Amino acid sequence: MAELGEWTNKGASLSDATAQKEYGISREFVVQGIRAGKLEYRNASMYGNPVLRILRSQVEKYIDEQLGAGYLQAEKTKTELRKIKTEINSLKRRLTQLEARKAEIEKSIIKT
Repeated sequence: MAELGEWTNKGASLSDATAQKEYGISREFVVQGIRAGKLEYRNASMYGNPVLRILRSQVEKYIDEQLGAGYLQAEKTKTELRKIKTEINSLKRRLTQLEARKAEIEKSIIKT
């Protein structure tokens, strides 16, 4: 099913928990895909907790088959929007810190 070396490519596999976050699916949905033979998996452990590693391409194909292409595209868009909002908030916090530091430096220059 999987292409040779697909498991080792960066970003090609993901955990079931990450799939739940990115695609809005349940662990049961993943398990059903595994039982149906549509998803290959590997048992793994993260911080001592067991997880299922699955291939992103197979998950996307399975979601497309079961829930439709519109669902997959909508979830990808929502995930991208969440990442953008997180980055914007991070940059705002960093800007606030830099502005505070700038004000401190300007005060010290004026005193001198």
